[in-house]
Amino acid sequence: MDDNAQQFNDLEQLIEHLDTSTRNSERVSLGMIVESIGDRSFGPLLLVAGLITLAPLIGDIPGVPTLMAILVLLVSVQLILGRRHFWLPQWLLRRSVEEKTFTRGIRWMRRPAYWIDKLLRPRLSMLVRGPGLYAVAVTCSLIAFAMPLMEVVPFSANGAGAALTLFGLALIGRDGLLALIGFLLLPGTAGFIIYQLT
Repeated sequence: MDDNAQQFNDLEQLIEHLDTSTRNSERVSLGMIVESIGDRSFGPLLLVAGLITLAPLIGDIPGVPTLMAILVLLVSVQLILGRRHFWLPQWLLRRSVEEKTFTRGIRWMRRPAYWIDKLLRPRLSMLVRGPGLYAVAVTCSLIAFAMPLMEVVPFSANGAGAALTLFGLALIGRDGLLALIGFLLLPGTAGFIIYQLT
C-alpha cells in the first residue's frame, strides 16, 4: 500500500480521484482503492466505506456491507491504538467488483456531492480532533460490529453508510457539525433495526 496519504478537501475531489484512478480496469479491488487514497487516510477510508455502502448497485451486493464493516473495524481499532499506517489483510484487499458497477455507483454520488461540499466547512473542531477523533473511531467500531446484522434488515445498512459518510466528511473537512449529525443519526438507525427485528 502507498505510504503517502492523499489530501482531499471535499467529496467531489475524492469521487473524481476514485473515478480516475480505477478507470480502464476490468475489476476494482479494495486494494486499488486503498492504494489510490493512501494507507494513512482515516477520513477518506471512512468516507469510501460509507459511500460504497450507500451507493446503488454496489452496497446492494450481498456481503459488501460486511466487507466494509471489516475495513472500518480494522482501521478504527488501529487508529485507537495509535498506528499511523493502517494494515489490512490481503484477502480483504483482493475483494473486488466489476469496474462498470463501481463506476456507476461512485458517479451516482456526483450530483449530491456538489451540494454537500457547499455545506462543508471547518466548525466545532473539538469533535474531529484529539478526544473527538477517538470518539469517532470508537463509534465507527461499534457501527462495524452491527453492520453484518444490517444485511438481514432491509435499508438499515443505509443508516450505517450515511453515518460513516458523515464521519468521513467531518474528518476531511474538519467539520464537527457533520460528526455531531453522524452521532445523532445512530439512535434512529438502532431503533429502526430493533423495530424490524421485533
